[in-house]
Amino acid sequence: MPTVEVVDLNNQPVGQVELADAVFGAPVNESLLYEAVRQYQAGQRRGTAKTKVRWEVAGSGKKLWKQKGTGRARMGSIRSPLWRHGGTVHGPVPRDYSYKLPRKMLLGALRSALSAKLRDGQLKVVSEFGFAESKTKGVRAALNVLEAKRSVLLVDNSGNRNLELGARNLEGVTLLPTREVTVYHLLGHDRVLLSKAAAAKLSEALAL
Repeated sequence: MPTVEVVDLNNQPVGQVELADAVFGAPVNESLLYEAVRQYQAGQRRGTAKTKVRWEVAGSGKKLWKQKGTGRARMGSIRSPLWRHGGTVHGPVPRDYSYKLPRKMLLGALRSALSAKLRDGQLKVVSEFGFAESKTKGVRAALNVLEAKRSVLLVDNSGNRNLELGARNLEGVTLLPTREVTVYHLLGHDRVLLSKAAAAKLSEALAL
């Protein structure tokens, strides 16, 4: 089992925690990571693109000229796709782009992402996010001390209201409970800070 150092908000060691080797020491499968990120982004697409087909565009339904005798090509409607301002053929319509991946693939991708972050030194375990005040400045100062100055993912299950209020206006900072952590979030942030309780929960849940 990988043993990870636990630090406090002053970035001082306060102990160690043993994490499941199957979760934080797993082989990194880049194909699984790609599929998990692709699936997440597909689910975020709004799918509202829409063009009007022949029967939806404005215009009269009257036949423009008689069928024969004019020397011109026959034409039945001004709304024909062949004409300017006519309908669109095979254009986009509202649709749902989301799809499901097998549960084993998603769990394997999460293990790969956590292992990659720990391997690259981008994951840190904090004893707890105990902020006495809901001040943005205080959270920002703590993140700077923890060497998380750019984009950072905070994972905590304590429901700390002060942390939620203090972190919500910080650019590049995302706060999630363990059940909502995805591969997209893990790979999309430079640093990952886990509370000790959240690290234990992930280690237990993903090791099954």
